[in-house]
Amino acid sequence: MSEQPARSAGAHPAAADGAPGGQGRPDRYKWLALSNTSLGMFMAMVDASIVIISMPAIFRGIHLDPFAPGNITYLLWMIMGYLLVTAVLVVSLGRLGDIVGRVRIYNLGFVVFTLASVALSFDPFHGVHGALWLIGWRIVQALGGAMLMSNSAAILTDAFPAHQRGMALGVNQISALSGQFIGLVLGGLLSAWDWRAVFWVNVPVGVFGTIWAYRSLREISARNPARIDWWGNLTFALGCGLILVSITYGIQPYGGHTMGWTSPKVLAGLIGGAVLLVVFGFVETRVRQPMFNLGLFRNRHFAAGNAAALLASVARGGLQFMLIIWLQGIWLPLHGYDYADAPLWAGIFLLPLTAGFLLAGPVSGTLSDRFGVRWFTTGGLVLFGLSFVGLLLLPIDFPYWAFALLVLLNGMGSGMFSAPNTSAIMSSVPAANRGAASGMRSTFQNSGTSLSIGVFFSLLIIGLADRLPGTLESGLRAQGVPAGVAHHAATLPPVSTVFSAFLGVNPVETLLKPSGTLPTLPAHNRAVLTGKEFFPDLISSPFHHGLVIVFATAAVMSLLAATASALRGVPTPPAEDAGR
Repeated sequence: MSEQPARSAGAHPAAADGAPGGQGRPDRYKWLALSNTSLGMFMAMVDASIVIISMPAIFRGIHLDPFAPGNITYLLWMIMGYLLVTAVLVVSLGRLGDIVGRVRIYNLGFVVFTLASVALSFDPFHGVHGALWLIGWRIVQALGGAMLMSNSAAILTDAFPAHQRGMALGVNQISALSGQFIGLVLGGLLSAWDWRAVFWVNVPVGVFGTIWAYRSLREISARNPARIDWWGNLTFALGCGLILVSITYGIQPYGGHTMGWTSPKVLAGLIGGAVLLVVFGFVETRVRQPMFNLGLFRNRHFAAGNAAALLASVARGGLQFMLIIWLQGIWLPLHGYDYADAPLWAGIFLLPLTAGFLLAGPVSGTLSDRFGVRWFTTGGLVLFGLSFVGLLLLPIDFPYWAFALLVLLNGMGSGMFSAPNTSAIMSSVPAANRGAASGMRSTFQNSGTSLSIGVFFSLLIIGLADRLPGTLESGLRAQGVPAGVAHHAATLPPVSTVFSAFLGVNPVETLLKPSGTLPTLPAHNRAVLTGKEFFPDLISSPFHHGLVIVFATAAVMSLLAATASALRGVPTPPAEDAGR
């Protein structure tokens, strides 16, 4: 048989760098695949976070006040829209890769992502129309990102033999995770020059990556021609999408409530989404060629790995938002930094988190190839959870060395877990299902991030709503703000205060701007209210109360993820890997 030489003596089908079997020749294709897919994942994940730090410059650039009534929706969709689309589409696009070719879908993802980046940088509108242009093209860009995410792990699993997959997927995963945090610094630097540069930076990288991908990547796995499962795709996309959209609106104020979880629209979306996912499960057990083989969840290694990934993603996903708000709203102003400069410095002070990923990810991936994944994944999650306990115990005005050490350990724990866990998941499924399995893994990860933002913001706002109004009202009245104005400002939804700090704007100015009170106050009181210490001193106790709730929840989620990881057992490779 023609494939037999390539599989003999431990050789891999991808070993042929231009020659059948690749006997006696160096295997370069797998390294080309690793470098290109790592670039693609890095680019996709940088763009998921680069906009977060650049929000103040973007809204100033399109002349839109994010705190005007109704405009907070545009702010949330700029953040959540990208995450939502990638979470919803990766399974369908992974399955499509199984059918028509993983490399073909991956390469098309580079093209779509690059064209959307060009369109984003040339936003011709201002105000609401400018925001809608950006949101729309961010969704298109997320489609390209989903094509990259859903197929990169499958391409690497095809290209690398089982004994090297942990290392390869480790490099790939760490390039993605580090991209999330490098995007924070890059966004601060580029937006200080020009907000459009936040999108320009993707264009040369995307053009280079597209040309390189089309020239170097090739299909080395057998395609599996099949009919597209339209009902499965539709019910999954609608169900998952409804739940994530409802979460986005759930953290916004509704009526007289601080959040929208009691809104009929939100409740209908959550219930309708859950019902559609149940229908999806029913459909997938009835069609001959399902979008996703639910039988894979009977594989304990696949199921436990994805459960651990979802729980870890929920614990990790909202972490960067909480840390950014903590740094920008309290710690940096207390240490003399202007609110306008806080977004950039928050990204810089979070670099130890990225360093932890970069240190632990490739090393744990390589070692897990030799010693197995369970000890690395479980140990990494335990370290991950303990770092949340440490953050929970930090004072609100912490010594930076302690904060840096804890976020470094958090990044190391996440890196120890991510690479071996991805390798274990992808190595536990047959080759014919790798695209869909990679998509499902990405869906759990991206959905966990979106869910985490909803959960963590809700917990933080609950903590603030319990203590902030009374503290804020008394503080404002002590500086001469009229009682009625102080009471009104203190009873506004805490989400406005949170997003003010998030956007690098003095929250007191945001709260008092509608009343026009600030210019009428004596100069001394005005200077105190708009200074760098008034708001941080005022909010420290209520904010710390909310952080305790958030980090305690994250620690519990991490330990639950560690338990799921420990229960995975020792993976048994599919027959095609066992024969290599």
